[in-house]
Amino acid sequence: MKIRLLAVGTRMPSWISEGYEDYAKRLTDDVRLELVEIPAGKRGKQVDLVRLTEKEGEAQLAAIGNGDRVIALNVGGRSLSTEELSEMLGRWLQEGRNISLLIGGPEGLSPAAVARADQQWSLSPLTLPHPLVRVLLAEQLYRAWTLLKGHPYHR
Repeated sequence: MKIRLLAVGTRMPSWISEGYEDYAKRLTDDVRLELVEIPAGKRGKQVDLVRLTEKEGEAQLAAIGNGDRVIALNVGGRSLSTEELSEMLGRWLQEGRNISLLIGGPEGLSPAAVARADQQWSLSPLTLPHPLVRVLLAEQLYRAWTLLKGHPYHR
């Protein structure tokens, strides 16, 4: 199964890229993690942020694979414990579909992206910097996978 992070933003700080890559490479053949960066629109004083977010959402929607289960990362989504995420990951593996996780930019996800999602997931009630979400997601997916495999990483 492939889990694709469709994340708005490019040119992340090196610690973000390194953190994400560290966890992504730990996953084995049954779960592969792939990052797809969606270019963020140029922000400024005269920019229509609603339209900019819509364009970012259109690019995310275009990047979703055929038949993928789509999950929007959204503060209003369902919170999961690590054990619940591990159980969900196990169901995803049994289902055999690839997963597209949508990570918005500074203004969040477009309404169209949220509407397309099969479910919404909240990592925290806190507002998190969107680059940091990549690292946090990769680590939590790895942790959930280690629980499924009986690996001692999750103590």
